[in-house]
Amino acid sequence: MVEDRTLGGKMFSIVNFILLAVIALVTVLPFVHVVAGSFTTSAEMAAKKFVLIPTDWSLDAYKFIFSTNTIFRAMLVSIGVTVIGTLFSMLITSLMAYGLSRRDLDGRKVIMFMVVFTMLFSGGMIPTFLVVKELGLIDTYAALILPSAISAFNMIILKNFFQNIPEGLEESAKIDGSNDFGILFRIVLPLSMPAIATISLFYAVTYWNTYMSAILYLNESKMWPIQVLLRQIVVLASGMDYSSELDSSVPPPDQAVKMAVIVVATLPILMVYPFLQKHFAKGAMLGSIKG
Repeated sequence: MVEDRTLGGKMFSIVNFILLAVIALVTVLPFVHVVAGSFTTSAEMAAKKFVLIPTDWSLDAYKFIFSTNTIFRAMLVSIGVTVIGTLFSMLITSLMAYGLSRRDLDGRKVIMFMVVFTMLFSGGMIPTFLVVKELGLIDTYAALILPSAISAFNMIILKNFFQNIPEGLEESAKIDGSNDFGILFRIVLPLSMPAIATISLFYAVTYWNTYMSAILYLNESKMWPIQVLLRQIVVLASGMDYSSELDSSVPPPDQAVKMAVIVVATLPILMVYPFLQKHFAKGAMLGSIKG
């Protein structure tokens, strides 16, 4: 029986390995196709449709994208909005999450109900636009940050994580004379790095992918973030329009440009993941245990 179980265990491991390898391959292949397609000529893309290793390597798509200095300005805009927005969002999210994690807070249930209510119902695009306009945020970078500065979902995850910290640590800090801000920034936040890293990543991805807010609130093209500019480049490469800012001597390979745009838009934020990966799973799981 032991040998049978051992044989069965080995067979299970082999089948499990093959199944997971197939799933991983199916997951990775689209990314390989996108990267390879960005280095492929238009003729090869039209002939093969699905390319994993280009026969004729070409940089025409990237030459077309980077044929204007506007893309570097847009990249700096996105980086600035992402960094400043993430820091600001984490600050106010941490403050609110810490307050709601205290069981002795008066009106805690009422406030939590209002927070959860915003997850189910929102004002909508037009009321939000009118609020932003009345606050004088049109054509300002603050319009890309303030309307989405705090996420109810992220705040609840962080609140649940804070509730898992032993209350004895906070009581000891109070005995030593520390106030609530001191407890939050010297004890709670350092002990919550997995959750902080996870929520920071959520916010960073949201700000990096800012598109609709920029379309609604920014009228000046020089203020566009990278996502809006890349969308414009795709439109130009599709032959629907053309811009004097782009080098007319560089032909716009339609499909290859779309692939290159995905690479350019994804690579910068993708480079952040390795630094936060060790905290990501732990932070998301621990923050979802308690309600």
